[in-house]
Amino acid sequence: MSVDTFSFAEAVRSRHSVRAFLPDPLSPAQIRSVLEDARMAPSNCNTQPWQIHIVSGQQRDLLSKNLLRAEAAGEVSGDFTFDQNEYFGPYAMRSSHQAKTRNDALGIARSDREARRVADRRNFEFYGAPHVAMLFAPVFGDGVRVGGDIGMYAQTFLLSLAARGLGGIPQTVLGLYADTVRDVLNVPDDLKLFFGISFGNEDRPSSDNSYRLGKVPPQENVITHDTPGLFDSHPAPDPA
Repeated sequence: MSVDTFSFAEAVRSRHSVRAFLPDPLSPAQIRSVLEDARMAPSNCNTQPWQIHIVSGQQRDLLSKNLLRAEAAGEVSGDFTFDQNEYFGPYAMRSSHQAKTRNDALGIARSDREARRVADRRNFEFYGAPHVAMLFAPVFGDGVRVGGDIGMYAQTFLLSLAARGLGGIPQTVLGLYADTVRDVLNVPDDLKLFFGISFGNEDRPSSDNSYRLGKVPPQENVITHDTPGLFDSHPAPDPA
């Protein structure tokens, strides 16, 4: 293992969604190292269906400009359906907690719709990141297995960033403007956009990076079957 990387446990526990980046681009070697790690992700039948577009420089700026225009015009064109209102029970509570925690960190009142919209539009500026990876793939059947493959690739990509002290954020909202992204990047229609990952060096002093969201303990969502003693000891707490 390279001496400039964290251990697996350190990378997993330090990874978080970064929403403010420094503008300085990463070196080609840094990006290539992350891609070399990510390509080792598992996939169904080893199909490796991902088609990744790394967008930087002027092309990144053009993509951001077109996404901002599409969002303002309401030109939603997702390849997959998504409705945040469908969250229920604990899932809705966790989603609301995430939004409130971020707004509190930014000093945005719940009633201030304009400030919330300005903050949300930062998605389409990639939160200032110098690079964004757009994750495309062909869809077979109902797409669930390909979606799982893309998720495993994305997590490997994100953990590789974290292991190198770099930041990233998976942005499903970018997938809601698939036609816009395809037009800018000249991607064929048979490749579907799942989401994007903005990445670079974290702007650590930013208030948008000042909070962490805890994760529920495994006892809340892991069901044991003839596995005695699994949760006898208490897990380590989440990082602050």
